[in-house]
Formats: sequence, structure tokens, C-alpha cells
Amino acid sequence: MPGKVGLVFVSHSGKIADGLTELAGQMAPGAALVAAGGTDEGGIGTSFEKVTAAIAEADSGEGVVVLCDLGSAILTAETALDFLDDEVRERVRIVDAPLVEGAVAASVTAETGGSLAAVVAAAESARSAFGEVPGPGPADARAGGGASGAVDDAADAALTRTVTIVNRDGLHARPAAEFVKLANTFDAKVTINGKDSKSLLGIMSLGLVRGATATLTAQDAAGLAALDALVALIESGFGEE
Repeated sequence: MPGKVGLVFVSHSGKIADGLTELAGQMAPGAALVAAGGTDEGGIGTSFEKVTAAIAEADSGEGVVVLCDLGSAILTAETALDFLDDEVRERVRIVDAPLVEGAVAASVTAETGGSLAAVVAAAESARSAFGEVPGPGPADARAGGGASGAVDDAADAALTRTVTIVNRDGLHARPAAEFVKLANTFDAKVTINGKDSKSLLGIMSLGLVRGATATLTAQDAAGLAALDALVALIESGFGEE
């Protein structure tokens, strides 16, 4: 079985790095998440040795994404990269992204088997995920009306499902991660209230609480299976009471 992209969290605080590994692990228990926080003596700072060991531990051959909290942590990670073998260095990426949000998004993508590029992109999406403005939907982009418009409306309706959030705490981190992992098992594109169903941070930014209405839309008929599966997951309450 092929490995998955691993992640390393570099922080000046060992508690922050360990806590982030625990947090991300709740949503991506199958991902290789390694903390590299604090100095060798357990103080505040970073450690070249810890970062180097963490990269080695996280590397399954598919690549490693490194996220850091402050500028000097990036310098430590860059120094560690300089001492890696060329073959290993080629598959390690230091990503400039918010540490917590980037780690969570990247971890879920890694667990779904995403490529190194996909995991990097997921981490980088944290820069703007909560400031996205949904683009125009099919109805906004459509010009004209009459009979043709009526046909288009009927087609759009067949590709759209409306569902009510039923689990007590809404689409918080864990169910949102389950939703994204299921969406990633399909090639088709499905949106939920205008957000990409494969974007964890985008979905969490919606703030969907219990009783809220979610509109899921498939891009085309090829996405109907994904659409139905995602709707069924929401209706199930994600296994929560």
C-alpha cells in the first residue's frame, strides 16, 4: 500500500506543536503528523535536530509538508532542509500558511491520499479561506430567458439538493472533516452553499449550525452520485446525537 504525505509542525512551544498534532489527528487519524516544538532542553525555541528527526519520521516517500509558527522557525526548517539528502529534499515543502488552519486543512487532505501538491495547496488555502466571496452561480452567469431559461432552470434543479443540518453542533471541525473526506472519494465537483465540498476551511467558514439549511449543487450529471452521498451523510447527523 502506498504511503501518504506526512506533515511536520514546527513551533517555538512544544505544547503548541503537540496540541496541534492532537487537534489535527482528531480529524485525520490516519495521517502521519509529527510535532517538532521547543528546544532540545524543552524550552521555548526551535531545534534543528527535532525538525530533522520529525521530517525523517513523517516521510513515507510521498513527501513531507512543514508548517511553522514564527519566522525563526522557518529559518530552522530551511536549515534542516539544507542538510537533507538531495532525494529527500526534493519532496519536502515548507509552506507559508497560518499554522493551525493550514495544519488542519493539509492533514485532512493528506489522509484522503492527496498528492504533495494537493496537500501544499490545502495548507495554502488557509490564507484566504475565511475571506472568500462566493462567485456567481449558474443562474447568475446565465444570460437570456424564455424557453431556454426554463430548460436550464429544470436542469439546475436536478443537480441541486437542499438539506437541513441536524447534528447538535452543526458542521464543526469533525463532521466537516468527514464531509470533505467523503467528497474527496469522488472526482466530481460539488459545492455546498457556494463553497467547494473538498475545502475543509471553506466549509467551516460557512458556520452551519443545527437547523441551518445547506444547498448542495453538482457541476453536472456526473456528480449526482457524489451529491446524493454527501446529502445522505448530512442527513445521518454524522453519527452524532
